[in-house]
Amino acid sequence: MRLSAINKVYFIGIGGIGMSALARYFVANGKSVSGYDKTPSDITKALQDLGVYIHFNDDIINIDPKFLNKDDTLVVYTPAIPKSHSELHYFKTNGFNVHKRSVVLGEITKQTKCLAVAGTHGKTTTTSILGHLLQVCGAPVTAFLGGISENYNSNVILNGTDVTVVEADEFDRSFLTLSPDLACITSMDADHLDIYVDASELIKSFKDFAECIKPNGKLFIKNGLPLAGITYGIEDDSDYSANNVKIENGCYVFDFKTPNGLSRDFKFNLPGRHNLSNAIIALAMADDFGCPHNQLAKALASYKGVKRRFTYQIKTDDFVFIDDYAHHPEEINAVHQAVREMYPEKKVLAIFQPHLFSRTRDFADEFAESLSQFDELLLLDIYPARELPIEGVTSSWLLDKVKSEHKKLASKSNLIDDIKKSRAQIILTIGAGDIGEEVKYIKKAFSVAN
Repeated sequence: MRLSAINKVYFIGIGGIGMSALARYFVANGKSVSGYDKTPSDITKALQDLGVYIHFNDDIINIDPKFLNKDDTLVVYTPAIPKSHSELHYFKTNGFNVHKRSVVLGEITKQTKCLAVAGTHGKTTTTSILGHLLQVCGAPVTAFLGGISENYNSNVILNGTDVTVVEADEFDRSFLTLSPDLACITSMDADHLDIYVDASELIKSFKDFAECIKPNGKLFIKNGLPLAGITYGIEDDSDYSANNVKIENGCYVFDFKTPNGLSRDFKFNLPGRHNLSNAIIALAMADDFGCPHNQLAKALASYKGVKRRFTYQIKTDDFVFIDDYAHHPEEINAVHQAVREMYPEKKVLAIFQPHLFSRTRDFADEFAESLSQFDELLLLDIYPARELPIEGVTSSWLLDKVKSEHKKLASKSNLIDDIKKSRAQIILTIGAGDIGEEVKYIKKAFSVAN
């Protein structure tokens, strides 16, 4: 695949967060871009505002004819697209240059100095912190993010093409298409068991990813993971760590320990030890890249976060509404730790939408344990994403496992009324499905009330 010879790029599933980042990249580099997605969204609207033609019906007749020339058109698709998709079938059977998103991303990064972030949790936040640090420090970087950065209101940072920062996604083993110079692994908890046979297969894939690092490249790992590499952690004996951690005015203040010494009084605005851990590995990779510590400290202090990652929607003395993408039990535990650390005396209502029937089945007991920590729980129906229902796996079945006196099945149509019946001062919406579409309605209802 020679990207320089490609003039047109057609995306099947263009509204996905990773796909849309690639689409933005190609628009910025002067390519003609078009695509299909199942439903309109804020992401597709933003692309349309850039001049990208998008349609929402799977039919060849809707494709702009100029993208039907196989000699200069690249077709990119997401693995979430079913094999029965008629447009994908057409392109594959008619000799077009058709590749998964991960393959195209690997090709883009091949000629750059690539910094890759892997792990079952923390990829998006870590990648966005790292991209922001390098951008502020003046590196000629393009960063592909798995979420919308609050600093740039975009899922791609465009500040040059010599350096790339990417999420290394373990789903479908996509990260094995990358050849990074620097890479990190934040966690290797079991997930995506619809793809992997068991947890040991997932761990093996991370070890295979470590083998993809270029000769003379470096691997950074969270302290305690069963891999050899440069370690990072919080107040421990890691090569890089946050020491003397304090909370001042809702922010973490800490000293940054490196193999070469200690730099004092770094500030970080995101709550939660998991987020502080993400900041440390981003700092470690930026330090190894060569960014001066005084610039890194200023850059980190200016970092605002990623939308739907512990994002404050309402924040007053009497009422707080936070939205988070957490969709795995360990991620819910991290959100719980963060909210209890910041609001130790207040009641917390969690509104959770499970994501995938298979994930709900595979981690039902772990989900129940994590959700039982909150004072109150509203549980929405399972968001199916790419899956068909699994018999017996329902939100009602999951709710029965939750050990809480204040729990209830909820529907989107009655969600605001159910929230109003709660006396909780902290409201959390949690999940990776379309629960994010409800945030604006909840915010509107309670901004008026508070």
